[in-house]
Amino acid sequence: MIRVKDNIPNSVTCLNLFFGCLAAVMAFESRYELALLCIVLSAVADFFDGMLARLLGAHSIIGKDLDSLADDVSFGFAPSVIVFSLFKEMDYPGSMANVEAWLPYAAFLISIFSALRLAKFNNDSRQTSSFVGLPVPANALFWASLVAGSHGFLTSPAFHPLYLLALVCLSAWLLVSEIPMFSLKFKNLSWRNNKVSFLFLLVCVPLLFVLGISAFAAIIGWYILLSALTARRKVEERG
Repeated sequence: MIRVKDNIPNSVTCLNLFFGCLAAVMAFESRYELALLCIVLSAVADFFDGMLARLLGAHSIIGKDLDSLADDVSFGFAPSVIVFSLFKEMDYPGSMANVEAWLPYAAFLISIFSALRLAKFNNDSRQTSSFVGLPVPANALFWASLVAGSHGFLTSPAFHPLYLLALVCLSAWLLVSEIPMFSLKFKNLSWRNNKVSFLFLLVCVPLLFVLGISAFAAIIGWYILLSALTARRKVEERG
């Protein structure tokens, strides 16, 4: 007999997918602030589906696969469409006339490497309490926030399309990199056991107040930097 509660986590995962589809539609229409909102809602649903599965004891055979499929739409395809649409709006110099038509398709590297990242995550025993490589929701929030908050600058002559291509390539590499990245899961509230997480959050608060809609991009940048510094320190301590 199928119990109602058994379907709750998967229903929330489908909500993640729904908002991801909406984010892609908003991106195609260059409504970047709404695309950002939809990705944030997808991230909220992505957070709660796993938590609800644990609380309700409602783990299902398809849950893990459904979650990855939803994540690649919401946090892989949707940010790709955001960047694709941005490429279409950019100011191209005359020297790039031959590549202007096809360069936007480079944005879908984000979708491809997000899928690779998710496949690695599902089969990597190292990622039970932390991450290896940039999590796909963080990458999606970075792109959505950056484009929504800095659209005017990104489409001005001051920002060359090749800069955006370089950012896309860096983003793709970070997704599948071997850089250890910390998780914000707190086992307790002691400073000693959660120094990195507390330091991260302390910097995030002023960023949210100062940067507004662009804050997510800055926060993800800070997360990557702090993760890299923490990983380097651990290597030096072991050495």
